Amino acid sequence: MAFQLHPRLQQDCIFLGNLPLCSVLLIKENIGPWVILVPRIEDLKEIHHMTPEQQIQFIQESSSVAQLLEDNFTPDKINIGALGNLVPQLHIHHIARFITDIAWPGPVWGNTNGEIRAQSDQTQLVDLLRDKLRALAGFKQ
Repeated sequence: MAFQLHPRLQQDCIFLGNLPLCSVLLIKENIGPWVILVPRIEDLKEIHHMTPEQQIQFIQESSSVAQLLEDNFTPDKINIGALGNLVPQLHIHHIARFITDIAWPGPVWGNTNGEIRAQSDQTQLVDLLRDKLRALAGFKQ
């Protein structure tokens, strides 16, 4: 069976493109930007289940996405984490956090109003992120 993105991620996110290991997604919710990396490995649930080479590639991709968020959005903090309680497929959240966001200083999970970004703002953010992601090694839209 080939890699398939979990239905919840398909529903909650916009596909931005692929890095060599991970698919890059944007959460539709109006907070962040909130980017998710999903290693394209069938049935993967934990980082420590990847090979050492895959782990190195993942850290490089994660660091590149975090740097992209920092450089382009100047957040007060970048939250990076993998929970997997609702979506068991390994996916790693990269969230640009601001002291002015609705959930600050708490975690975003359970502390937002679920508001989806306006379509025009969503389109503008997707275009900006894809433009910046193109500068990363191996990114394909």
